[in-house]
Parts: sequence; C-alpha cells; structure tokens
Amino acid sequence: MRLARIAIFISGSGSNAEKIIEHFQNHESIKVSLLLSNNAEAYGLQRAARYNIATLVFNKVQFRESDEIISVLRAAGITHIVLAGFLWLIPQNLIEAFPNRIINIHPALLPKFGGKGMYGMRVHEAVKAAEESETGITIHEVNAHYDEGKILAQHKCGVEKSDSPEQIAAKVQQLEHQYYPQVIEKWVTTSL
Repeated sequence: MRLARIAIFISGSGSNAEKIIEHFQNHESIKVSLLLSNNAEAYGLQRAARYNIATLVFNKVQFRESDEIISVLRAAGITHIVLAGFLWLIPQNLIEAFPNRIINIHPALLPKFGGKGMYGMRVHEAVKAAEESETGITIHEVNAHYDEGKILAQHKCGVEKSDSPEQIAAKVQQLEHQYYPQVIEKWVTTSL
C-alpha cells in the first residue's frame, strides 16, 4: 500500500495537531511528515518537535506570492494537507497543487458561524449570543473561500443556557480531539 504523508498547518497551540500526530504514530500507511506554521511563537511547533516531526515557519510572501511552500511540500513527498487551527485563507496555487487533498476543521456546525473572521473564541461567543441549543464541529475539504468546501463530517454537542463561551469551547474541543483524527484517517485511506 502506498504511504500517505500528511502536512499539518497550524497558527497556535496545536492541540489538534498533537492528537493527529499521536493517532498516526504507528500507522501502517499514513505518516505525519511535516508541521508548518505562520506563527514562529506557535506552541504547536514545540509539540511537533517532541514527536520528531519536521517543522517550518513561513511568512505571507512565501505563502501567498510564491510557490515556495508548494516546493517544500513536494520535496517532503506530502500527499495530504490538514489544517488544524490555521487562520489564513489557502491561496489558489496551493489548492490547485493539492486538489481535494486539503481538509479543515471548523468549531461550529457550518454553514452557521463560518466565514472570514469566525475562528476560535469568536465562534463560541457567537453561538452563545445566538442562544443555540447545540453546536459542534464541521470537517470539510478546503476551497478558495473560508469554510465553504465539501462537508465530510459533522459532530454535535448540546449547549446549555448557562454555558459560557469557554465552556462551549471545551465541549467543542473534546469533539475535535475525538473525531478529527478518525475522519482524517478515513479521508486519506479512501483517496489512496
């Protein structure tokens, strides 16, 4: 069986990235090969180093105005890209280089609470303000627009009226850690 090589893109703490790395540590056909970040201070870089995963920090020019990142990914033999708390819009050249091979997780039930500027605590504050009775996660393929790609999976959790945005965030993060690695495995396996 062909070996799939995953690159994970992060902007922050990297807790989802770490769960993904752990999930695929001894996998026979899927390997996390690279972790990339647009933030040199991202704690996720330290998490990756603990697992001996190669890391790369890049800037907007490298990402948006050149094929430098694509060259790095190809040199590493990357077959699939996983976004795990990565905040920048993916440029068209990267989407074209990895068609239907880029996946993202969003901390709400899309199409609700998605789009530009809707990330992290902002999403949970919006869920609270809208008095939603449930929220969850959406795992989707990436296209040229924020949070609009083909939905692969959604998982829900209840929201109590008394829940703070931080409590909502904790519930959603549990879903992320539980389901994102599983969905990635299925997605990668069916595309090999």
